Amino acid sequence: MKSQGTMKELIYVHLNTAHQYAISYGIDFHDFVRSLSQELNHLLLLKHQYSGADFNMHTRFNYVEAEEVKKLLKEPIAEYGDFCWLDFDDMEGLNELEGREIAELLYLGHCKHHLRVPFYSKLNNRYAYLSEEDEWFNKTYYRYLPDFYSMLGQAISFKLGYFRSEKTIFSLRKGNLFPAIPKEMVASFTDKMKEGMVISLTKTVQSRTKVEVPIWVVGDYINMDEMFDEYVKCYKQAPDGHFEFDKKTREWSVYF
Repeated sequence: MKSQGTMKELIYVHLNTAHQYAISYGIDFHDFVRSLSQELNHLLLLKHQYSGADFNMHTRFNYVEAEEVKKLLKEPIAEYGDFCWLDFDDMEGLNELEGREIAELLYLGHCKHHLRVPFYSKLNNRYAYLSEEDEWFNKTYYRYLPDFYSMLGQAISFKLGYFRSEKTIFSLRKGNLFPAIPKEMVASFTDKMKEGMVISLTKTVQSRTKVEVPIWVVGDYINMDEMFDEYVKCYKQAPDGHFEFDKKTREWSVYF
């Protein structure tokens, strides 16, 4: 496994629109939650090591109530190994799950793949979040793909702002220096994300008037060491596109 220090300024995304999931590197649970357009509801934990969870007798799964998610965010989730969950609306729906559906959830948490796309009317879940060493390998299903584009646009701006402010390039204070990239602009890269693309914060270029965040198409990877090796080859070539931030208007645009 490569040093996290050599990779932490990368976001890798491989999008599967047919089955409504994205595989990613570089966005952890904390990044994910703070980048969502609305707060999470209750979480049904399929794989975890969180000691503060409650227990549901019907499904035999642990769960976290919505108001307890903030406590979960303080946990060292990357150290859990597997961390897998679905959101759900209420206990009534959870207690109506059938044996077949519970079996599907067991398979989902164990294999990190679906028997059928994991959206349940009884749970009304928007997400199914499946990770190994959180941030290193994440596979997340989205009931509504615009939620993915919105989350990614916010996550890029958060991470870029923090990364650059740490280096005292864009600002003297830490924090989010950039507005979220509009989801429509992120969606314009869908074809490249279907192939597998890297958003490189460390290769970001700035001038007096703008900031350019380059992207490279690197391919479809499950092994993130292999993905990084391919990225090292690709970044020596011209990028396949970039997000551009205008410092004067404080607006984003995209270029291919």
